[in-house]
Amino acid sequence: MPTWKTRILPVLLVPALAGTIGLTATPAQAGDIADELAVIPGLTVVSETQPSPGFRLFFLEYRQPADHRRPSQGTFGQRLQLLHRSADAPMVLHTTGYNMPTYAFRSEPTRLVDGNQISVEHRFFLPSRPDPADWRKLDIWQAASDHHRIVRALKPLYPAKWISTGASKGGMASVYHRRFYPGDVDGTVAYVAPNDVIDREDHAYDRFFAQVGTDPACRAALNDLQREALLRREELVRRSEAAAAEQGLTFTEVFGTADKAFEMTVLDTAWAFWQYSTQTDCASVPATTATTDEIYAFIDRITGFSFYSDQGITPYAPYFYQAATQLGAPGLKFRHLRGLLRYPGLYQANSSLPPALRRGHDPRPMIDVDHWVRTRSGQMLFVNGANDPWSAEPFHPSRRDSFTFTAPGSNHGASIARLTAADQASATTALRRWAQTGPALDARAPSFIPELDRRDPRDERRPL
Repeated sequence: MPTWKTRILPVLLVPALAGTIGLTATPAQAGDIADELAVIPGLTVVSETQPSPGFRLFFLEYRQPADHRRPSQGTFGQRLQLLHRSADAPMVLHTTGYNMPTYAFRSEPTRLVDGNQISVEHRFFLPSRPDPADWRKLDIWQAASDHHRIVRALKPLYPAKWISTGASKGGMASVYHRRFYPGDVDGTVAYVAPNDVIDREDHAYDRFFAQVGTDPACRAALNDLQREALLRREELVRRSEAAAAEQGLTFTEVFGTADKAFEMTVLDTAWAFWQYSTQTDCASVPATTATTDEIYAFIDRITGFSFYSDQGITPYAPYFYQAATQLGAPGLKFRHLRGLLRYPGLYQANSSLPPALRRGHDPRPMIDVDHWVRTRSGQMLFVNGANDPWSAEPFHPSRRDSFTFTAPGSNHGASIARLTAADQASATTALRRWAQTGPALDARAPSFIPELDRRDPRDERRPL
């Protein structure tokens, strides 16, 4: 697990325009990109390196209003990283949805268009958090407005086409940005981005777990393992508590007890397995006759007992807060665990938040976004994984030059490269057309640069 680890109501969600203070770069003479970045109001160049020949990596901080409706009411520093190749190349806006990676990397769209890339840490993920933090300002419009100001600030330096992208919660953020500021970019590629339109309606997830994969025995083995773990609760909780004591971990701030955190860990096991593993990993699921040590080791590797400790879960409070208030979160029936659970209703976003941050859910934002994507969006490309639980409730784009593809057998790491050959060609063609890359790039395969392409932020496990 992580190591950072309706009816449409458009008037309700369309706010006043964001403040314009420090919004746009002052046009500068064409020159070195570092000098041009330095004159953008509110932007600070923290450091610069050369991660690979032909590329420059800038770590940046951009001052953002804590509240875009009231820009005079304080600011915070938002972390960015800019991978610069050429001012004439397309720009890819990578919305992380979480923390910003601290190493150089290229997202798949950046490789496919041979472009530049700006990667943005999502508001309220540390250190990109206002102080004091008014958590009511953590919503999809405020985050979209962060991205909008960044686009406005950098477009004078990068006048070619812009593509936005993100995976998982980052993919959701790219969609929300397009919903509120559809003209900012020329196309969007959203990977494994769930679309939980009606938070209470989660039958799609139960259907997914009843059908996922090609081997019913694998599904049954995971169900049996969860039951067996709960039957051995006392032994496993003792192991979890001992491991937590060795690592200096506690369970007091969020779940209250190690027992409650244990139950959440067990509930998450089948989900985490299919999110990060593949059909070939089914052979590793312990039988009910396995030793307690073997069962503990498997659950710890797949789900991670430490993740639901205070130290493991609190860095992800911004995600769980958004899931509780706007994004929605899957709820499963767990019929196979009846009679073994001590905490009814535990599997929900609010359970993973400190009590002071627990909030009610507003269904209107997701209904609004879903309606916009279905009826008014354009130049949208969605990539889902056939075996990814988060793809059970996908976005359905309009017919306006938009596409959705599913990678066979893929999990939460689904990509264009994992599509069928025909779908891969269609997706790549659409993306490059939006980016206007030209025939020279179309005639060759994407380059692989080890220093930039060896690591993928999606490999760092996160709740979503």
